[in-house]
Amino acid sequence: MSILLPMLIAAAFFAVLFGLERLFPLRSETRSLISRLIVNIAISVLTFFAAATLVQPAAQWALHWSNQKPFGLVHLVMLPVWAELAISFLLMDLTFYYWHLANHRSPLLWRFHNVHHTDPDLDVSTAFRFHFGEIALSSLIGVIQVSLIGISPWAFAIYQLVFQCEVLFHHSNLLMPIELERLLNKVIVTPRMHGIHHSQVHRENNSNFGTIFPWWDRLHCTLGLNVHQSEITVGIPGYSLPEDNTVPNALLMPFRKQRDYWRTPTGAVVEREKLAAESDPAHLAE
Repeated sequence: MSILLPMLIAAAFFAVLFGLERLFPLRSETRSLISRLIVNIAISVLTFFAAATLVQPAAQWALHWSNQKPFGLVHLVMLPVWAELAISFLLMDLTFYYWHLANHRSPLLWRFHNVHHTDPDLDVSTAFRFHFGEIALSSLIGVIQVSLIGISPWAFAIYQLVFQCEVLFHHSNLLMPIELERLLNKVIVTPRMHGIHHSQVHRENNSNFGTIFPWWDRLHCTLGLNVHQSEITVGIPGYSLPEDNTVPNALLMPFRKQRDYWRTPTGAVVEREKLAAESDPAHLAE
């Protein structure tokens, strides 16, 4: 599969989601959309460059190496095509769950991942807001993933397309009927689920690390669904000033002395009454 086709599909999906979330917003915007788009697009240009020069070449090298040997878990036994695809998908998504978790647990990795979370609103453009340093580090993880799993080139191409579209979808600010989203959330990560992950409440930020499937959060007890979207303040409390969300400050953020992430500029800790959240009839959990 040519790299151009997945990019065109993802671009079309982005355009559809961008239009739909303007018509049916899940959360109210707190900052100017234009100013946020300028920042997110500028960051995404460097992200795309890092992906094109590091992630894709590294992944292609690992694909070639692991399939030439052959090496990797899926090569241990002869599998039907459908089984190889299913196992590869599950293992790729599970290992990315651990990588995402590590980005929140490791102080070094969090310096870079924090740039993604400092977006003061959450919509489909946030899906491109990743620091180029995080993308560079992700390329190393990608080599390990592909090599140890032994995913085939065709399965990897399909996985990448699904991965990109799902990242766009769960970052979107798209309002769907709660019954539909509850149904979808049994199978894939949805906007309400990932919206909780972008909350300024530390406990909520430390939940919902899944990318495609929500099952890993259920399995590892990191699932959080009992928060109404109208109660969520998106971002990181310690980096919530307007001047924090500029292109220079966002790009330099990982290399500067870090603030207290979970205290606002006034020193307050953003918290939520657990029982109040759980009693809301419109939360994602059944």
